[in-house]
Amino acid sequence: MSKKTLVSAITAALVVGAASTTFAAANPFSDVPADSWAYDAVTTLAADGVIDGYPDGTYKGQNTMTRYEMAQIVARAMAKTDLEKADKALVDKLAAEFAEELDNLGVRVADLEKKSDNVKWGGELRYRYYDIDRDSAAGDETHNKVLFRLEPKAYIGNSGWTANARLDYEMNLSTDENNDGVVVDRAYVEGPLFGATVTAGRTPVFTAQGLLFDDRISGGTVAFGSDEFTTSLAAGRYSEDDHHAYDKDAKDITAEYYGVQFDYTPNDNLALNAGYTALTGIDAKNSNSQKIVAPFGGDKNDTTANFWYAGGKYAFDKNVAFVGEYAQNTEANTEDQAWTAELQYKGANPADAGSWGMYAGYRQIETFASIAPTYDDIIGAGYKGAVVGASYVPAENILATIEYFDGEETISGQDASKFFANVDFFF
Repeated sequence: MSKKTLVSAITAALVVGAASTTFAAANPFSDVPADSWAYDAVTTLAADGVIDGYPDGTYKGQNTMTRYEMAQIVARAMAKTDLEKADKALVDKLAAEFAEELDNLGVRVADLEKKSDNVKWGGELRYRYYDIDRDSAAGDETHNKVLFRLEPKAYIGNSGWTANARLDYEMNLSTDENNDGVVVDRAYVEGPLFGATVTAGRTPVFTAQGLLFDDRISGGTVAFGSDEFTTSLAAGRYSEDDHHAYDKDAKDITAEYYGVQFDYTPNDNLALNAGYTALTGIDAKNSNSQKIVAPFGGDKNDTTANFWYAGGKYAFDKNVAFVGEYAQNTEANTEDQAWTAELQYKGANPADAGSWGMYAGYRQIETFASIAPTYDDIIGAGYKGAVVGASYVPAENILATIEYFDGEETISGQDASKFFANVDFFF
């Protein structure tokens, strides 16, 4: 297929709506010379996905391009906000070449295209079921819920900054109850500042591979460094309030959150991390709004918890990897340690239908050694034991997961087990 044919296809897709009105009012502009570098530039942008044409790349009709048509393509490309540096340079060069035609088109065209691409929507519909069997007084528990989640991302001009949110609506299938409304779980801005990546607002924080903390704070984060060595800082207010709408035993915990993490990735096979997280001014209440003394295992009037952690991941080859992490709360008098070790095989990628993965390991997360672990779908704070799991992608953007835990409660020593199943539909 010739370059001109591809460019003509792109033009047809982008200009057809405007051509019926604009061309009727003015004569066609002069043709872009057949040997112009602009054809190569636009073809490169199309190959990089910056500009879309017809799916088969064909166009039935004209094989030439006018400067007006080229300006329409350039205007469309200029509206993109997430371009690679090389593509951005091509777009800027084209904009300079066709500046007069772009000016004749007016700001209206650029503004219209920019608004259409300014906000991207993503999200998921998730079904989750789990069943916990406990020999202790805590008893058994069943969870049977559907979560609908929206995750809009808005681009703030061409600054590289974005405004991000996550909105959750949960339905309990066992009781036919709904949440009291949509929960805005996250709302934050993210972008480059003085060579670092910064977030501010109700922002997500992920530390110690999720062993210690996988939640949000109201504050900010700063990450800087190189691909090999990165430093991440976080500070803000943490509140567990409303995180477990149907968990009658959930505690409301608020505290000031401070953390630093160092990540070292010398090659594709090895990734190491180490860090420190502190909670100060801890205030905790139970479901009856009664104050909880020493919620993180310290002395009676202690309102501070200090966590140190280290760990990493090593890939033996493209299919097999070992993951380990250790954390300790130095302020706790007991139940102060957490660790995980697991062997992973392959991995399920939601974008790759038919892909799958599995893992097996052992986790011990003592009661006061973790704040909000990512593993709480299968094992949360206060449990230890063996875990196994598998994931499969039956169709693109559909991820099915099952996991099983068999172990005991760390304080009582009584047996506990849990079956977990989850299906995510991403969009």
